[in-house]
Amino acid sequence: MAPAPHSPALRANLRRLLRPRHVAVLGGVDAQTVAGECRRIGYDGPFWPVNPKRQSIGGFACFKSVDDLPEPPDAVFIAVPRDQAIDSLSRLSAMGAGGAIVYSAGFAEIGGDGQKMEAALIEAAGDMAIIGPNCYGLINYVDRVALWPFAHGGGFRGRGAAIITQSGMLSSDLTMAQRGLPLSYMLSVGNQAVLRIEDFIDTLADLPEVSAIGVHIEGIRDSQRFQTAALKALANNVPLVVLKTGSSALGSELTVSHTGSLSGADEVYDALFDRFGMIRVDEPAQMLETLKFLTVAGVPAGRRLAGLACSGGGATMLADAAEARGLELPRPGVATADSLRAQLPLTATVSNPLDYTTPIWGVPGRTGPVFSTLFADGYDAAVIIQDYPAAGLDESKPFYRNDSISFLTAAAAAGLPAAVCSTIAENLDSETRDFLVARGVAPMQGIGDCVRAIAAAAAYGAARCRLLADAPPPLIPAGGADPNDRPANPVMLDEAAAKSCLTGWQIDVPESLVLAALPATPPVLPSGLDYPLVAKALSPDLPHKSEIGAVILDIGSAEEMLAALAGIDANVTQHAPTARRTGFLIEAMQPPPLGELMLSLRRDPTFGLVLTLASGGILVELLDDSVTLLLPASDDVITAAIDRLAMARVLKGYRGAARADLAALIGVINRLATALVDDPALSLVEINPLFIGADTVTAVDAVIMRITA
Repeated sequence: MAPAPHSPALRANLRRLLRPRHVAVLGGVDAQTVAGECRRIGYDGPFWPVNPKRQSIGGFACFKSVDDLPEPPDAVFIAVPRDQAIDSLSRLSAMGAGGAIVYSAGFAEIGGDGQKMEAALIEAAGDMAIIGPNCYGLINYVDRVALWPFAHGGGFRGRGAAIITQSGMLSSDLTMAQRGLPLSYMLSVGNQAVLRIEDFIDTLADLPEVSAIGVHIEGIRDSQRFQTAALKALANNVPLVVLKTGSSALGSELTVSHTGSLSGADEVYDALFDRFGMIRVDEPAQMLETLKFLTVAGVPAGRRLAGLACSGGGATMLADAAEARGLELPRPGVATADSLRAQLPLTATVSNPLDYTTPIWGVPGRTGPVFSTLFADGYDAAVIIQDYPAAGLDESKPFYRNDSISFLTAAAAAGLPAAVCSTIAENLDSETRDFLVARGVAPMQGIGDCVRAIAAAAAYGAARCRLLADAPPPLIPAGGADPNDRPANPVMLDEAAAKSCLTGWQIDVPESLVLAALPATPPVLPSGLDYPLVAKALSPDLPHKSEIGAVILDIGSAEEMLAALAGIDANVTQHAPTARRTGFLIEAMQPPPLGELMLSLRRDPTFGLVLTLASGGILVELLDDSVTLLLPASDDVITAAIDRLAMARVLKGYRGAARADLAALIGVINRLATALVDDPALSLVEINPLFIGADTVTAVDAVIMRITA
């Protein structure tokens, strides 16, 4: 077994691996490549190749065995067949080596005996910090160490972003990006046999040279450890920018309800990222641009943006993109506008974004005062649109550079995070990118990605303030048996049994009568139950009864009731002949509510309790109006989630209507969460619709799934 990831020995060895004093490499051709990459990046420390069949690798004399090394190496790159890799790790661990990149493949990723081989690797590693197996490795741009089996790019400028990926090829591609992003570390982590993404976040977040962390995630294995690492990064003001790819199949219990379509794996990851103030991006370029703005410009204090362009088209595109992302573009104040009119040519229109027009383009004595005057109104960030000429077309480049200098000088004086942004991504050359980064201005490439990055950075700043003041509590564990041992198909209760559970949890349901079979005469109604009524089929196999005519509303008499029950019986026979029948449910018709919600709590094996809220009734299928949270969540967080629903406008008294009792709704959510915590066998509770009134909350229909032994 691997040691606990938080053990002092493992943590110390991970730091040794990340910032090694000496490096050993095991292998042949790949070890030769690593030697070349270390040379390329400028590594000049001890380099110890181990190969019994070669005299030298990369100009360094080879050792016959790891046992011959002069001292325990801090970092080892292993590129030998898996059996040799395991044997070498055992020897290295015994001698006190720090850590290793296991480039070798053929472990858990291939299934079969690969699982056993990976377990053997973990055992052999002991206290060593391991990246991989089946990975590219580590580039440390700070100390100039490239334990990397391919040509790499990237650079460092005193502080930079660290990137962790589960994909080797993606990590290589990111190093080659022509984006000007300062990098501190690049890690390709492969199978994560010993150390996982959250372990690397936990350590990197403590390093002063790391400005932000980009993470490519395919999946998370331990949400509790991930939460600890994410909250440490938040406390240390190291933003996490996440590119989540892939999806996981939902458990089969979700196919019987609406929850499966509303709260799949992707929505749960969104909830996780929101919970910890993380920034989610959709593609690699967006991740790079967001990391670049955070690293070079910093985190804006708010969403007020000042925009500049020497073109009406550029100003308009910036305005459109900013508005779409929720950034504010306040108009210049009266005094500022008057000053700008005195400084600008007659053809210019005072606005924000400001098109300062070509007559003063490239003239610092004219543009500098204009930029300073605009920024004096008070903003949170500033951006200027500039597309530099291609190589060989350099006649106009000094004019662009003059305006960049005027802009960065004015932004620095105003204390604004600033960016020079090209309309077309490739229209910022490397020399210009380096010039801007050295002066603390982010060279952003593409208006859309630039605006998304600024909006994301501002959202991160606001979330960080909120979460530091009121940190989210630990996630509720999934509970119950090991998720890998759970039955594939938990059992669904019929509606009467489900509502009996709800009543036990102090959640209101309609008055009702249960009939065991189709009656020959009208049923005798108990006291408190009167027409009009609703009749439903009872079955643990019919989660969506309306679709097959197994629900009839507004029954006004005993005769209508007999006809309704007979009709339901016939419809079930025709449309669901194999469904198990447990009788009929007769309920009181409910008065029209102020609004209807779908409320679901389910037990996720990785993330614990998951809450989904959506517009209810038939609207759950017609509207894309849902929100997912991980529990526990405070009443304020749940209220904010409800506010994100379109239905919230109705619940809050749309056009003078009565307001719903949101406190009662939140009470229902909290009681359901308590029920799932107390009973690990509960897998899913879905109420749809949940009728919300001015002072009532009533569960009109419910699906409950239980895991049985």
